[in-house]
Amino acid sequence: MLADLFYRNQAPVRIGLVFVVNDEKDVEGQDDVGVALIRAYNFIQQDQGSDKAFLWLNSVYGLARNKDSLLDMDHIKEKFRRKYPGDDIADVIAADTDYDDKRRAGKQFYQRTGLGPLPQVLMNGVPFTEEEISPDNFEESVVSKILGITPELQRAVYMGELTNSMNLLEWLMDRPNVMPRLNPRVLSTKKKTLDLTTQPGIAPLADSAAFSRLSSNQMAATLANGMKYLTKKDEVVTRAVTMWVVCDMEAAEGRQLLYDAIKHMKSSNTVRIGVLHNPTSAPQDGAQTFARAVQAALDTQTMTLAKNFITKLAKEENIPLVEGGKLADLYVNGMDTTKFEAALKDQKKLTGLLTSHWTFVKNTLKVRPGQRAVVANGMVVGPLDSSETFDPNDFGLLEKFVKSLAADNVAQKIKDMELNLKNDGLNDLVMKASGLLIANQRSDSRREVTYSSDQHSAVKIPGDPNEAAFDILAVVDPTTRDAQRLAPILMVLQQAVNANLKVFMNSREKLSEMPLKSFYRYVLEAEVGFMVNTSFSPGPSAKFVDMPDSTLFTLNMKPPESWLIESVRTPYDLDNIRLEDVVPGTTINAEYELEYLLLEGHCYDAMSGQPPRGLQFTLGTHNTPVMVDTIVMANLGYFQLKANPGAWLLRMRAGRSEEIYQITNHDGTDTPAGSDDVTVIMDSFKSKIIKIKVNKRPDKLQEDLLSDEGESGGGGIWDSISSFTGGGKKSGDDTDEEDVINIFSVASGHLYERLLRIMMLSVLKHTKTPVKFWFLKNYLSPAVKDFLPHMAKEYGFDYELVQYKWPRWLHQQTEKQRIIWGYKILFLDVLFPLSVKKIIFVDADQIVRTDIKELRDLDLGGAPYGYTPFCDSRREMNGFRFWKSGYWASHLGGRKYHISALYVVDLKKFRRIAAGDRLRGQYQGLSQDPNSLSNLDQDLPNNMIHQVAIKSLPQEWLWCETWCDDASKRTAKTIDLCNNPLTKEPKLEAAVRIVPEWTDYDNEIKTLQQRLTNGETSASTQPEEETLQQEGSQRHSHDHDGEL
Repeated sequence: MLADLFYRNQAPVRIGLVFVVNDEKDVEGQDDVGVALIRAYNFIQQDQGSDKAFLWLNSVYGLARNKDSLLDMDHIKEKFRRKYPGDDIADVIAADTDYDDKRRAGKQFYQRTGLGPLPQVLMNGVPFTEEEISPDNFEESVVSKILGITPELQRAVYMGELTNSMNLLEWLMDRPNVMPRLNPRVLSTKKKTLDLTTQPGIAPLADSAAFSRLSSNQMAATLANGMKYLTKKDEVVTRAVTMWVVCDMEAAEGRQLLYDAIKHMKSSNTVRIGVLHNPTSAPQDGAQTFARAVQAALDTQTMTLAKNFITKLAKEENIPLVEGGKLADLYVNGMDTTKFEAALKDQKKLTGLLTSHWTFVKNTLKVRPGQRAVVANGMVVGPLDSSETFDPNDFGLLEKFVKSLAADNVAQKIKDMELNLKNDGLNDLVMKASGLLIANQRSDSRREVTYSSDQHSAVKIPGDPNEAAFDILAVVDPTTRDAQRLAPILMVLQQAVNANLKVFMNSREKLSEMPLKSFYRYVLEAEVGFMVNTSFSPGPSAKFVDMPDSTLFTLNMKPPESWLIESVRTPYDLDNIRLEDVVPGTTINAEYELEYLLLEGHCYDAMSGQPPRGLQFTLGTHNTPVMVDTIVMANLGYFQLKANPGAWLLRMRAGRSEEIYQITNHDGTDTPAGSDDVTVIMDSFKSKIIKIKVNKRPDKLQEDLLSDEGESGGGGIWDSISSFTGGGKKSGDDTDEEDVINIFSVASGHLYERLLRIMMLSVLKHTKTPVKFWFLKNYLSPAVKDFLPHMAKEYGFDYELVQYKWPRWLHQQTEKQRIIWGYKILFLDVLFPLSVKKIIFVDADQIVRTDIKELRDLDLGGAPYGYTPFCDSRREMNGFRFWKSGYWASHLGGRKYHISALYVVDLKKFRRIAAGDRLRGQYQGLSQDPNSLSNLDQDLPNNMIHQVAIKSLPQEWLWCETWCDDASKRTAKTIDLCNNPLTKEPKLEAAVRIVPEWTDYDNEIKTLQQRLTNGETSASTQPEEETLQQEGSQRHSHDHDGEL
């Protein structure tokens, strides 16, 4: 049923089913539920196809689950008769049915592959762990593995290793890490390893008393030096794998284990077999007949003869001969029987040796007497369970696994060294060296970079020659952002650890344009800095010197994913920096602060596996339970909360969230044992990501969070912000949200913040309805954030600053303007609290000339949002109307192309149809192509017009001189100061010329600013620097020539 989630959501996976049921030939389905199920499945598959059969199978399991019982014959019959009322299921599941395909093949596959207890899930041949198969982790595990294999496939395609003509499954199965069998006992990485490199003890193996006094490592080394081996041939060759078979030769299971090991060895000349005797009790003279015979053969015969004799000895049909005292009947041609029988009679020596083996197995391997195990190059596999099978296929898997870890490489290296070692010395060295590497495995792979010359293509920076130095070699394309980031990291690394640095320039041969359009500084210090008075230095800083004077720059920060930072002190417009406009000798500076650390998470309904859209979480403490809160989005069940270092309590928000849902499980949190609270400790500057599972309460199974009932308490991630911004609804204010006009806008840079204030004033001048403004905090300057409380008090409006970190899993934009465009459209469902039913976006450079309440109350005809179409009336601009031809004309199919300067959103409808999730999904696909979504904020909704409908607003709601004729201006309800591609008229000049009242609004705002300055109400509130406000040097950041 968990796999059904991926099928229904059309995930990029193929789902195959292997039924492991009774494989007897003539079994009746009526007597076996598993057999009946597979036969019914095969019937439906042949009749209607695999997809219908899969859905039917899930419906059967769903019926059993709903009845809270194990699957039985009644469930199968009920679902089959509903689908095929005219067919007799008895005929389908009978022993002589035609629908028994692959029943026995499934059981054989399961046995052949060596998979563990059922159920099992394999993805591209890789088995899931028991934890990954659990309902709580399955979906995340599959997604994680998909993301893990994707880069490997991409690289293979790029390198030409994988082409369209190749079978992907065959390509995957040819990978070096693919094993012929999947035995978790072998493939598990959590195994004990022996150190075989210790100096051996002076005690011989036959002296069991002296041997028992050695340390564990000395025992292992002594045993390794004295072990006798079986091989395929007597020839002396380098063998990569040494296996010690731990067994009790007096027991059938022990003899079978050694027999299977020898059987595998006969097919491989790169493995040798030794025997570690582990009888059920301490060896005694005259006892352990089989073990003594094996050991005497190993001590006296050639490897081939010993192998042949021991093979006969281990066969069950020969046991009566040995027990009857007829061991001589098992001798093989060529055996030196005299030596063999002499060794067999030396009871004291054999007893001592067997006792040493027994002591080592018990004390060092921690394997109980009589139990079985296998040691391969020092890696212990076992102990095996009494009923556990470890056949030749498992020995083959173990050999391949050990070779892949280190043995093959070590064997080749030692072979190449041409060491002069006698007898089995080379193989002992391979065993010990590879065992040491296996015991100290590294998860990261190491690759050696080879090059023919570094005379002209490398930058070399030597370290201190008087100290030991690391060699650091970097290969970079110097015209990429990665190179910008790597360069300062390498320099700091060289200072911190003393390194010889060599950087190879791996440039592209041809470039159509310069890829880098920014100057970049990575803020990283090699050590903590101090002042002369021993206090800490002011802090890390980035300095840009020798910059061009005439270029217009934008300053932007790229902090770690989990940091929320803001500019707190600067008198300058950081979106529009032109050094030639600044007083000579002046340094433009800005100070940023780390305001919050981000707590991220993913939330799912444990029953459905789907994210609970609209669920709200709060974060607080015992004393202040609600300090911040957020809404869960449907994309990956993602949510984020702002926090600071310390311990926090995560709860569901009081109201419908808490009434309908309850938290049932959580991972990644720091909740103490036995506590009912979900505790999260923010104790690192690194990302903190948690996972929450919720369930609907038993009496709320049919309730919907996004129904007509409102969320009690209102508020949102915004409540905590208003407490220090001075805006927002105050505690106890019971104004009805339905009577408030909610206006959303974004602005960045002093020019657009100036236009924003005028837009706000134009809205307030034309309505008597309470207005609440919502501004994106991420890009507002310190000056405007200081001014807003005073303006709110002066004109009687509410405001809140919303803040949202661009999710790490959503394709990132790099240009500041495109990031702002993204915020206008991608996060509308999570930026505002559920109590806000409608929101109106108004561009900062717009002037409102009517009561905007009309737009709020406009019927959208069932659409989630309404936009104004572009005007068609100014004919001289026809050459710039790109939507009239090509892709857009075809895609729109006669519909209008809409402008994003003004739109109204029915948030209730928007959330109900998952419009935000659809928009983000489409964005994720299209934004990977740099040629798509040129105008992100309006291209995206217009592209999605067939999936997320747009209500076309009456044309008078947005007039723009660039696109609309002069005659239509008199009926305009809003005027937008669009850029004109023909005239390129500066924004302020256009405002004064086009909108007569604009100057009056501007002067009114300036008067308020001057009043505040004269009264020194706020020391940091002052008019923006006039040197950076001159229109000649002002352009929106979208039009910048370069950026810092």
